Amino acid sequence: MLNQRLQQKLLQKLSPQQILLMKLLQIPSVALEQRIKQEIEENPALELEEGQELEEKEDENDFEDEDEYDADIEEEYDSKDDEFDFDDYVDDYDDMPDYKTSINNSSPDDVRHEIPFASSVSFQELLIQQLGYRKLDERKTKIGLYFIGNLDDSGYLSRPLEAMADDLLFALNIKTNKKELTEILKIIQDFDPPGVGARNLQECLLLQIKRKQQENPDVDYLLPAMIIDRFFNEFIKKHYDKIIKRAEVTENELKDALAEILKLNPKPGDVVSDSTKENQYIIPDFIIQNIDGELELSLSSRNMPELRVSRSYSEMLETFAESKKTKTDKEALMFVRQKIDSAKWFIDAIRQRQNTLYSTMSAIMNYQKDYFQTGDETTLRPMILKDIAEIVSLDISTISRVANSKYVQTPFGTFLLKSFFSESMQTDDGEEVSTREIKKILSDCIEAETKDKPLTDEQLTTILKDKGYNIARRTVAKYREQLNIPVARLRKEL
Repeated sequence: MLNQRLQQKLLQKLSPQQILLMKLLQIPSVALEQRIKQEIEENPALELEEGQELEEKEDENDFEDEDEYDADIEEEYDSKDDEFDFDDYVDDYDDMPDYKTSINNSSPDDVRHEIPFASSVSFQELLIQQLGYRKLDERKTKIGLYFIGNLDDSGYLSRPLEAMADDLLFALNIKTNKKELTEILKIIQDFDPPGVGARNLQECLLLQIKRKQQENPDVDYLLPAMIIDRFFNEFIKKHYDKIIKRAEVTENELKDALAEILKLNPKPGDVVSDSTKENQYIIPDFIIQNIDGELELSLSSRNMPELRVSRSYSEMLETFAESKKTKTDKEALMFVRQKIDSAKWFIDAIRQRQNTLYSTMSAIMNYQKDYFQTGDETTLRPMILKDIAEIVSLDISTISRVANSKYVQTPFGTFLLKSFFSESMQTDDGEEVSTREIKKILSDCIEAETKDKPLTDEQLTTILKDKGYNIARRTVAKYREQLNIPVARLRKEL
């Protein structure tokens, strides 16, 4: 049964301009150039200033498609029953100076440093060359190429031989067995770099130590080979006492053997410089300089060309406005207006993005002024998104978008912006300190420890409590794991 009733709702609906700004805010500078290039290709009413050009490069980043808001614009125009004043709209563009529809974020004096790329033989190509040097028939060559194609970037073969036998039957119509595959795999394991083609870390190290023995017959590698082959679990867990007892060796002999093992490469594939791998370089979004004790903030202008609304499209709008208001003219006028509006919104969104980034980073710089002047992590103040949002009078979600995937270049290095945000913790004196400060002190304690008797989490907890940081042992363990520092037993050295 249908019922009629009145209902009042309070909704917040973002305009297309606001949605565009929010999406541009979370894009880092390294990806912004590609986004601008995409917008210029899709909107003919948007163009670069004279003398400006975008670098031609492949799209290395996958961006989410922008929400289509053209339908919303058209619906808005339709709701007016096509009753709009042509002259007012044209005058709006004629009276507006060019600088209001352009954005100037770069200077002709800016120095652009291009990154050179070295050309080299890839890891896969090196192995294929070595396979060609072997006198193998066509069948074994195809199997060898299939092996090489299944190696990961570190040089390991992670797929079982039984599964590869099935793959060869279906893919290349080659019927084989585990015995034949093992023979061909041994051929590949004899290639350079040593250790390639191994199925696990133990086999990789064993292949390398055997290669050393072949190349240096006068040197005795029996004990390192025995440790890898028979006492590998004890070795990775650093149960050195068990190795000494079971192998019947002295501590000095074990120490020499471990020194040889530590010279081996656990990732032989990384030895070869592979120019085909994607090179990732950090381009900072913000640059902070310390000039005579005063901090100076600037935005990266590398990927910020000057944009403007196409003059030809503005003139086209005038032409359609002066022509007869036929159905075709109205459709053409609708298209031109839509493209000019989109270009204007994009330019304004870029300008607002720059202003929001600058004001937010300026607030962070002033909030952490002591750190940016000294580089001492112990001077970092506790800072959460809400603190900066209140300073710049923006929403917390906006600050989160600014801090996400953005980097700042300082005199002490380039850092991810969100790394400066941390929770607070109170000391015994009642002073609030940043958790990052505690992590720095924890890292310094571990770095200064005696390596033959590393500090346990319980001992680290006691040290921090002596320094006035009253935290639990489980919190120390959590901070240690966040710093990628292993437990005391795995940090032990002879």
